[in-house]
Amino acid sequence: MKTTREEAREDSHDNIVDNLQGLLEKNYDAEKGFSKAMDNAENARLKNFLKQQAAQRNRFATELTHELRNLNETPKDSGSTTGSLHRTWIDIKSAVAGNDDEAVLEECIRGEKASVEEYEETLKNNRFPNNIESVLTKQASEIRQTLSKVKNLEDLADDHKL
Repeated sequence: MKTTREEAREDSHDNIVDNLQGLLEKNYDAEKGFSKAMDNAENARLKNFLKQQAAQRNRFATELTHELRNLNETPKDSGSTTGSLHRTWIDIKSAVAGNDDEAVLEECIRGEKASVEEYEETLKNNRFPNNIESVLTKQASEIRQTLSKVKNLEDLADDHKL
């Protein structure tokens, strides 16, 4: 029989793993969304930016995978399945179908806002070991920076029609 302390430790571990797996899945979805948007974007600067963002999300997924393995857990190896693909990236795929660079940027902004909110909620509502909290805080900060870049690109698109 487990002690109360052992049960609490196990619950905490499971909660950390569930949160990391959820963020990992979202990063896989975001990477796919950025890659799909890149394939359909027309402007070379926008394509390059989207390629960089896909690579960033791949790096985030690798970092989260590393943390899960450090917890002796098997990380998910792909994004969400069935009908639960992250709604924002479905919207991006729909927007790029029209090959409208401005629509792609607008959807990127929506997607990055959703990502920032997800990270902030996860950090606010959970207790993580310092090393994991540091990784998540850094990733959230990078997503905020991306959001600023996307907004600047959108301003350029408005002014110059990429």
